[in-house]
Amino acid sequence: MRPTSGRGLQPNALGTFDTIVMAVAGSAPAYSLAATTAVLFGAVGLAGPASLLYCAIPMFGIVLAYARLGRIDVNAGAGYSWVGRTLHPFLGFLSGWALVVAATLFMVAGSLPAGSLTLSLIDPELAENTALSSVVGAGWFLMMLLVVLGGARLTVRAQLVMTGVELLILVAFVLGAVAHRGSATAFDWSWFGLSQFDGTAGFASGALIAAFYYWGWDVTSNLSEETRNSRRTAGIAAFVGVGLVFLLFEAFTVAVNVLLSAGRIERGGANVLAVLGQEIWPGTGGKLLVLAVLLSTVATLETTLIQVTRSLFAMGRDHTLPSALGRVHRRWNTPWVAVITVGVAALVLFAGSAAAGSVSRVLADAVSAIGLLTAFYYALAGLAAVVAYKRLLLRSVKEFLLGGVWPLLGSAFMLWVFVESLGELSPTARTIGLGGLAVGVLPMLMYWRRGSAYYRDQARLDAARALAAAEPFASPHSPRARRKDESLATDF
Repeated sequence: MRPTSGRGLQPNALGTFDTIVMAVAGSAPAYSLAATTAVLFGAVGLAGPASLLYCAIPMFGIVLAYARLGRIDVNAGAGYSWVGRTLHPFLGFLSGWALVVAATLFMVAGSLPAGSLTLSLIDPELAENTALSSVVGAGWFLMMLLVVLGGARLTVRAQLVMTGVELLILVAFVLGAVAHRGSATAFDWSWFGLSQFDGTAGFASGALIAAFYYWGWDVTSNLSEETRNSRRTAGIAAFVGVGLVFLLFEAFTVAVNVLLSAGRIERGGANVLAVLGQEIWPGTGGKLLVLAVLLSTVATLETTLIQVTRSLFAMGRDHTLPSALGRVHRRWNTPWVAVITVGVAALVLFAGSAAAGSVSRVLADAVSAIGLLTAFYYALAGLAAVVAYKRLLLRSVKEFLLGGVWPLLGSAFMLWVFVESLGELSPTARTIGLGGLAVGVLPMLMYWRRGSAYYRDQARLDAARALAAAEPFASPHSPRARRKDESLATDF
């Protein structure tokens, strides 16, 4: 529930192209490939392309859900607001809390590789020093913290440079992989089929990891209050962004399967892209891909900071967390208290990660825990979209399929992955994921008992009602209202 007074975020700071860049940077193609390819291969072997494909189909359903919900409620809290106004405020808060925990964990999962990659450019032996990687990664993190504090426009300018160079390098290597003559394994179309999975549990493990690959595109929704024509722009940007990273993920995963042996993939770990780069372009290839991963990692640290601070801003504004989190800096129009809070929490995690063991172990547990939390809040958002549009779903076949079936499929898939993967995760990853979610129950009950309006006075989110408000003089059954309805529901 938004207050009627008080300083807000800077409106109209971002355009469509800016938001697409943020969607791509949020999913962090180079970082996701570097941090997760070896983990995915360890879970499903050569079936990595299939995991990415079968997760992408329901993931686009979640993208549709976010786009449709964003058309009727522009809110920096995104899923936190939508789920709370359609399903239940408790579920809405837990949805927002899951994102906050996942993003805070990512401060370590992203900053550690940034540190180790920076060190690897100087001396490869330094890259596995977790303590030193934590210090260097913390330096990158603090730099991005200052950029985010400087406002949305400064953030986008930095993203245009980092993500632009990253994509140029990745596309060049895709073309290089196609032209490469040597191979460790012959290409096989079965890599896209179901036969490579070790039963249902193996499929769920691969899907959970694949969900982490895609995670981050929804930053476009958290930026909606700062985006021009955001009711349309956020959805378009998310769809284009996920489409681009899907193609890159599939291309590189197939290239790894073809060009690298199982042993080289496992030994490469978080540096598997550097190994692939050396295979494609000996000498400079590995360092170029390391540079791409470093840029991607720093870029996605920035978008994740945007996402978590906007979520905390919305929760502070609604008094479901301390109201100070909803304060906006007078000059930069950024939620500065939320930014500083996340910074302090992340630095504490850095200190813990320095004593947690190897970079690879920390990454594997963090990726699994983040995937679990992501599946949870994506599932709730998909269901919320169906509930919000329930009175419009039978208007047309297109509306039924795009507004009902596909988002519901995405929600059911994410929920299934969440439940099925619980038995497959390491105890550490399971404890981090579920424990982090359970901690959110304490502030939820505290602010509910204090009488936060979020829990008591919110209007239900209803697309049909939103349409009626947009067309007060048109009959709900008139052609004009029906055209408006269809545009509101399905046009990105």
